[in-house]
Amino acid sequence: MNLKEKIRKLFTNVWTIPNVLTIIRLILVPVFVVLFLNGHKMASLAVFVAASLTDMLDGYLARKLNQITDFGKLFDPLADKLMVLSAMVCQGIVGVFPWSAIIIVACKELFMVIGGLFMLKKDVVVYSNYVGKAAQVCFIASLILAFFHDKFEAGNIMLWGMTPDIILLWITVALALCAMVVYIVESVRKIRQNK
Repeated sequence: MNLKEKIRKLFTNVWTIPNVLTIIRLILVPVFVVLFLNGHKMASLAVFVAASLTDMLDGYLARKLNQITDFGKLFDPLADKLMVLSAMVCQGIVGVFPWSAIIIVACKELFMVIGGLFMLKKDVVVYSNYVGKAAQVCFIASLILAFFHDKFEAGNIMLWGMTPDIILLWITVALALCAMVVYIVESVRKIRQNK
């Protein structure tokens, strides 16, 4: 199967309920950014929470309704990554999240996208692992807490000189890097099996 056929297959049977939720989540990314950068913090938080809920719902529905598609396998994690990275960059712009953490996560995600394309060419699918799912949940939690960063600072709610959102962020970065290692190991194992 050549690349053109793979792309055609990818966009076959797109209009399922889980895929529509994924598309909505992709559309919510620029909505979140515009609201956040225009100072509508609570509205942007509502959009972020709504996007996070569709993330949990689309995976559940895909399995429940037996509507797992190639489109969903590729675009569901892509929508998650775009929303999380956009939210992290926004928090970096306003000085809440450290840029070092954002750069580590962005490099890790870029590596994962390149790896995913390489695996697609080899017709190998590596599903997200439990460490990756735990990291995603922690990213969402740390990003929600980041909206209350000023209140943590004002109340001097700190440990090791860091507010709860930043502590959770660094734990999440460590989890994300562990998930990447697990993904690499699993990818190598599957490629060897296919030889």
